[in-house]
Amino acid sequence: MTEDLDAGRAAEALISSLRLLVRRVRQVQVDGELTLPETSALSRLDRGGPATSSTLAKQEQISPQSMGATLGRLEARGLVERRSDPDDGRRVVLSVTASGLEMLRNRRNARTQRLADALATRFTRAELEQLMAAEPLIERLAQSL
Repeated sequence: MTEDLDAGRAAEALISSLRLLVRRVRQVQVDGELTLPETSALSRLDRGGPATSSTLAKQEQISPQSMGATLGRLEARGLVERRSDPDDGRRVVLSVTASGLEMLRNRRNARTQRLADALATRFTRAELEQLMAAEPLIERLAQSL
């Protein structure tokens, strides 16, 4: 590697910038917005498939009571549904409904649009090209961690 580049300083700068970017992107509001715990539970069900409330609580590192309240709010809004576990009829598994998937999609689309608007209005074509050129490097860095 190049001796005159300081990998430590580069790492600190990237972490600082990426934290700010992620924080700002997460702050994008969407109609009918979900709370952070609701978004997290819904996203986990979307990515991981049906799960029990206790499994989700463990994954999110929160109490089963808190997860139960979160899932209750999501169920009341029609974003998750409860079903008997096909392997053990005594257990209940939760899964994302079509409305829940649409809510997640709307949230992701709103975030993407907000970022695109900022890029289109505050960056030059040359700066956009620099950002696009850096994307594969950032992805490779992420894959190497």
